[in-house]
Amino acid sequence: MKGIILAGGHGSRLAPMTTSTSKQLLPVYDKPMIYYPMSVLMRAGIKEILIITTVEDQTRFINLLGDGGDLGVRFEYAVQREPRGLAEAFILGRNFIGNDAVTLILGDNLFYGDGLSLALKSAISKPEGASIFSYYVENAERYGVVNLDENGRPCSIEEKPVCPKSNLAVTGLYVYDNDVVHMALDINPSKRNELEITDINRLYLERGDLRVEQLGREVIWLDTGTPDALLEAGELVRSLQHRQGLQIACLEEVSYRNGWIDDAKMSEIGNRLNSTEYGQYILKLLNSEES
Repeated sequence: MKGIILAGGHGSRLAPMTTSTSKQLLPVYDKPMIYYPMSVLMRAGIKEILIITTVEDQTRFINLLGDGGDLGVRFEYAVQREPRGLAEAFILGRNFIGNDAVTLILGDNLFYGDGLSLALKSAISKPEGASIFSYYVENAERYGVVNLDENGRPCSIEEKPVCPKSNLAVTGLYVYDNDVVHMALDINPSKRNELEITDINRLYLERGDLRVEQLGREVIWLDTGTPDALLEAGELVRSLQHRQGLQIACLEEVSYRNGWIDDAKMSEIGNRLNSTEYGQYILKLLNSEES
């Protein structure tokens, strides 16, 4: 299983904050936004991840994340020169994907809750077809919307419908078998001149290979693409971390618990960041494991 984080786009809804940097590099409380989707992939056991950025921002992402060696994973990078739709990720990443299955997550989506990891691992375990993740929302017309039949199977999927058939929004997390690469090459651009992820999902639906994982109340999903949503996400992370004393989306912790990095690497990173609560948390975690 390969992973892709789509971190392109111009972040126009967050201007002027995004005039000189990518929205996925903006802070969500104490970490760059991209740490949150990255942690979702890593918690699911995905070690090979492609990060798709704009031309202007790619160097900034490389400076932040490097090649993944400090985390025991492998990062690669690709450029999306124009925002031509989510499905273009599979064309830009086709050499990276090779013959493998792939999980795509949007770089501005924040998920929190153990239920997500269980659902994602379940989806990854399926050898064929596609899995999308739905979430109940009030304003479904702002999202892709999936409708289920009486047996809980998907029967239709629409992109930002005027009159939604359900309140189940399709979140920015998708799991596909290798057929998705060929599908992305074959679909036509929409009226917006974009390759729509909904068209990919509809193809899987038509052949009976689309599964819907419904995320329950134990999972929080936020799209951090507006100033209000960005502030809401930061306040949520701050509140949970202060209350629990646990970091959300600490990439080093995920790697350590997965057995991808050892005590020495944790100590090195923690001491490098010791002037921050983040670095102190890493050292505290290491000391608690040693005692």
